[in-house]
Amino acid sequence: METLEGGELCFPQLLNSSCRKPMRPHSETVLLHILLSSLTLLTVALNLLVIISISHFRKLHTPTNFLLLSLAISDLLVGLLMPIYGVQILGDCWFLGDSLCAVFFFLNFIIIAASVGNMVLISIDRYVAICDPLHYPTKVTQRRVQISVCICWFCSFFYNSLVLKDFLNQPDKYNSCYGECVLVIDYIAGAVDLILTFIGPITAIIVLYMRVFVVAVSQARAMSSHIVSVPSQNTVTVTSKKSERKAARTLGVVIVVFLICFCPYYYPSLAGQDTLSSASSMAIVIWFLFCNSCLNPVIYAFFYPWFRKTVKLIASLQILQPDSCKANII
Repeated sequence: METLEGGELCFPQLLNSSCRKPMRPHSETVLLHILLSSLTLLTVALNLLVIISISHFRKLHTPTNFLLLSLAISDLLVGLLMPIYGVQILGDCWFLGDSLCAVFFFLNFIIIAASVGNMVLISIDRYVAICDPLHYPTKVTQRRVQISVCICWFCSFFYNSLVLKDFLNQPDKYNSCYGECVLVIDYIAGAVDLILTFIGPITAIIVLYMRVFVVAVSQARAMSSHIVSVPSQNTVTVTSKKSERKAARTLGVVIVVFLICFCPYYYPSLAGQDTLSSASSMAIVIWFLFCNSCLNPVIYAFFYPWFRKTVKLIASLQILQPDSCKANII
C-alpha cells in the first residue's frame, strides 16, 4: 500500500517495479496542457513560416537566409518533439519503451547542439558582412554556407553519438523503476560538453557581436562627422544615434535570450554536479528550451521586413499562383 500513497502506478500490472504518477490538481494539469499546446502550435507555425518563406521565394536564397533556414529547421524539430516532452512533464511516466527513450534524448542533444552551431555561423556571417563588406560576396558564398551547415549537423550527430554511446547501448541503466526515462551524464563528460557546446560558442558569439557593434558604432560616428557642413546635420545625427541604439538592443536581445534559455540546461555542469535528466528534474529546463525555439524566429526573422511580406503572401495563399516564387519581396 505504500507504493500507492504517492500516486497511481504507471504500470499497475507491475506492482513491485512500476514508477508512480505524481499527484497534481486537475486545474494545474489543464493549465499545463493549454500552455504546452499553445507553445507547440506557435513554435511549429512560426518556424514553418520561416522555412516556407526562404525555401519558396528565390529572392531570399542568400547565404544569410540559408543559415536562418537551418536554425528554423532545428527549432521546428524542437516544436515537433514538444508533445513527447509534454508526456514527461505532465505524466512523469515513460510509456514508449527504453529504445525510444534513447532515441528521444539523442535527437534532443543533436538539435540543441545544431541550434547553438547555427547561432555561431550566423554570428560569423554578420561579422564578415559588417567588418569586411568588400570581401563578403567572395568569402561567404551559398555553397560555403551549405557546406558549413552540413558540417554543423554532422558534427552535432557525431559528437553526441560519442557522448551518449553508453546510454544508447543501455538506455535503462539509470532507471530506478519501470516507466522511467532517465539520462545521467557524469561530471567529466558534462564539463567537456559544457565547454564545447556552451562556453566556447557563447564566447565566440559575444566576441563577434561586440566587434560588430563597435564597427557599426564607428561607422555611424564617421558618417556623422562627415556631414558637418550639411544643413540636415541634426537629422543625420539623430539617425546615427537611433542606429547605435538599435544595434545595442539587437545585440542585447540575442545574447540575453540565449543565456536565459540555455543556462538552466547547463547549470549542473556549471555547478560541478552530475547532469541528471529525467521527467521531473528537467521540467523547467524544457520550458526554457521551448521558449528559445519559439523566440528564435521572432529574433532572427521578424526583424526583417521581407518576412512580414512573405507571411501575407502565404496567409493569402498567393504563393500557390504561378511564378509566385519570383516575387520581388525585398
